[in-house]
Amino acid sequence: MKVNGRTQAERTAKTRLALRDAARALFAEHGYAAVGTQMIVDAAGVSRGALYHQFGDKAALFAAVFDDVEAQVIGQTAEAIAGADPADPLGALIVGFDDFIARMADPAVNRIILIDAPAVLGWEQWRLRGEQYAFASIEAALTHAIELGQLRDQPVRPLAHLVLGAVDELALYISRADDAQQARRETRDVVEQLINALRA
Repeated sequence: MKVNGRTQAERTAKTRLALRDAARALFAEHGYAAVGTQMIVDAAGVSRGALYHQFGDKAALFAAVFDDVEAQVIGQTAEAIAGADPADPLGALIVGFDDFIARMADPAVNRIILIDAPAVLGWEQWRLRGEQYAFASIEAALTHAIELGQLRDQPVRPLAHLVLGAVDELALYISRADDAQQARRETRDVVEQLINALRA
């Protein structure tokens, strides 16, 4: 029974992964609205029933894909921050935001996170999910900056919301720009000015 249970769990995990991987590639290339469930199951090599059994519907599958992409991007950005000077948390934030914004210039990431997600998930869920991955890191960096005297003592949570909101808006600016790479270069300077303006 235990062996069968493990086998079933493994099959379930394999099916879910196949669906998420196939959907991610299709959503990135064509956009959510242009991708039908049959396209997804054909690419994943599973039945339509498997999709509905595992995720309920296409929107729920998209939410899982969004979580995958967001977690990957934030994980990569966290690695960039980890390589920055730990004695300069505001400088580390600049490094992190620069890395994040650069990743938003990737058309596949851009389409899933910035173009389709607000419409599919709804604005509130999109914001909540984004905060789930990034907010704690921003809040921790700002708290550390206060402890080191880089920022004056102040309530950290509203400041973290302000900074995250500004970076999200800059990422959206990139997503709508005719030249994403040029927009990315412009926003890099804006982010640096914004963070440096906060220094005590």
